[in-house]
Amino acid sequence: MQFPISKNSALSFASVVDLLLDAVCVVDAHGYFVFGSAACESIFGYTPEEMIGRRMIDMVHPDDREMTLQAAQRIMSGQTHLHFENRYLRKDGQVVHIMWSARWSDSDRLRIAVARDVTARKRSELLQAATYAISESAHAAGDLATLFEKIHQIIKNLLPSPNFAVALIDAKTQSLNFPYCVDVRQPGHSPRTAALDAFCQEVIRSEQILLLNRDASAEIPEHPGMLFDEDLKCWLGVPLKSQNGIIGALLLKSYVGDAAYGDKDKELLQYVSTQIATAIERVQLFTRLQYLAQYDELTDLPNRGLLHDRLKTAITRAHRERRFLSVLYLDLDKFKQVNDTLGHALGDQLLKAFAHRLKKCVRESDTVARVGGDEFVLLLESEHLPDTGLSAIHKIRDAFDDPFFVNEHTIRIKPSIGVAHYPEHGVEVHELLRYADSVMYIAKKRVDEYTPR
Repeated sequence: MQFPISKNSALSFASVVDLLLDAVCVVDAHGYFVFGSAACESIFGYTPEEMIGRRMIDMVHPDDREMTLQAAQRIMSGQTHLHFENRYLRKDGQVVHIMWSARWSDSDRLRIAVARDVTARKRSELLQAATYAISESAHAAGDLATLFEKIHQIIKNLLPSPNFAVALIDAKTQSLNFPYCVDVRQPGHSPRTAALDAFCQEVIRSEQILLLNRDASAEIPEHPGMLFDEDLKCWLGVPLKSQNGIIGALLLKSYVGDAAYGDKDKELLQYVSTQIATAIERVQLFTRLQYLAQYDELTDLPNRGLLHDRLKTAITRAHRERRFLSVLYLDLDKFKQVNDTLGHALGDQLLKAFAHRLKKCVRESDTVARVGGDEFVLLLESEHLPDTGLSAIHKIRDAFDDPFFVNEHTIRIKPSIGVAHYPEHGVEVHELLRYADSVMYIAKKRVDEYTPR
């Protein structure tokens, strides 16, 4: 290839600019480098000789190529371009932020530009923005799934992270789960792999940020050779540390052809990991409080407040669509005796077992709620006459013919049941619940009267 700048002219030009900290680059009309000063190597990782003949756009970060080509066209049309910023990929795969000042020499048919490495300043700005964005996400996200999507976008602004996973340790079982896992190379398959699990476990075990490259001699001793297949380039992982200890890890990986990770990426990820751990715990706490506001902690059934909301909605739907619904009120017979003789701890276990069996008696779409003590309410909707409630009563009675086996105790216990039908026995929430409760009370009183003492 012939270049429009002579060798002597290039050498003379180089003698002037080689002492500059900023890099001077000259690109021809076809987009190929024809000159690079000595500072190019410290910025781009390529020697000036390696850059000459290389296509400029191939060194630009893929996400910035379109805007870079547009800027080049403006410069070649005669516009002087000052302080244009984009990202390049260094020879070692690292991302570097460049600020350019460039002009077009029409007589020489050359684009002459001065490049300044602004990576440190850019990273500082991005870190400040990331810290603020993480805090905002923790307050705005209503659930963990939304939070993890936002965190992934924030991390993408800091470093290349198309393949990103969040692992969390279950507080009760101490098992590892991956509530967020994205791998662009495996869109139709489960991104969770044995290699991902092994790397994550090592990050959590060591409590240290880990960067493993294909060329690195260090391997995870327990899983030698399994972390790198033929397409994988490197792993980057950081433990999520909070005041309560390690709660999980952030995990990134890059494939051959992707940007490599380095020490600066480790620093960035480690810097934001504490804020991310705090954000995760905040959303977990918010989710837990929301759950406790609507569900019974012992049985995991809807509580009285959630039952009222669902019953109100069901009544509206029944009125609009001319549907029927039944409300069943249940109270365990002789439950106080169980508590008094066997203790409240066993009584709680019995309630959990009762709730579990009760749920099996109805459809998935029905509501089974615990409204207090040993009292339960079922909400059943139907398109037909209210025989659904009556058939449910028979099914429940049959289901509780069998005893419960709790902590080596055999316990026979049945519920007294009262039923109310909409609209026959009421059209408001309190009317239906009051009617069903009164019928249940009559049934319970009958049991007490006829039970031998």
